[in-house]
Amino acid sequence: MLIHQQYIRQGPDYRFGEQVTFLDIKQTFGFSHVRVGRWVTREESRIAANLVFDSLADLAFILNLPPLTLGLRQSLSLAFGHGGQKGVQAHYAPASRELALAKNAGAGALAHEFWHAFDHYVADKAFLPQAKGFQCASDLWLSDTSMVEHPLNQRLSEIFRVTLLSPESAEPSDYVRQAIALDKRYATQYFSRPTEMMARAFEACIESYQDIANPYLVSGTRISALAREGAYPDEHHRKTIFSALINYFEPLGIALGK
Repeated sequence: MLIHQQYIRQGPDYRFGEQVTFLDIKQTFGFSHVRVGRWVTREESRIAANLVFDSLADLAFILNLPPLTLGLRQSLSLAFGHGGQKGVQAHYAPASRELALAKNAGAGALAHEFWHAFDHYVADKAFLPQAKGFQCASDLWLSDTSMVEHPLNQRLSEIFRVTLLSPESAEPSDYVRQAIALDKRYATQYFSRPTEMMARAFEACIESYQDIANPYLVSGTRISALAREGAYPDEHHRKTIFSALINYFEPLGIALGK
């Protein structure tokens, strides 16, 4: 049987001890659709629903977002134990705009994959139209694509700037340099991809939030082999990035909630 009883969470009690369902998750967080795999037992679904609900509620709390906005105006769907990829904790499928959590290995990757979904969602709203199909805001920003003039987009740009550039100049940040070094070490082109750098920076900020600890939402950005190798921003850098995130997401939540 799954799971996840071993994941010890510290944070607010949003459910007041009540059992929730995946339908509750859909309605509370504004997903367009929620699917549960046919091989997920009733007991597994019961346990997972509470874990996913608490994790999404924690994410909304940390970002000062109304919970209903996490579904990105009902453009994002959620799958649990359905349509996953073998050996992958979780993934975001851009073609269907679906965030999929693996039944037995989905824990710890939710924050990372939510950023991918958001990065995709906001691209055509923050940047002028592009000829290509699938685009993420982080890629467009780094390629100097023109942004739509709007105060929120200026704040979004600031998130990318403080994450990817050094404070003093237009040079890459230490975090970016470390990501490039990791790609060279492992002979890959993964760690320094803008979409992945931003997703790791985002989840690192979420895990460093002092008042909440939720290893189902995010784990491994502070204590892990990759963390020791510099795959995530250091604690000082996280504070700067988190400040930029809050300066963006607070007013965005107000806009999405209208």
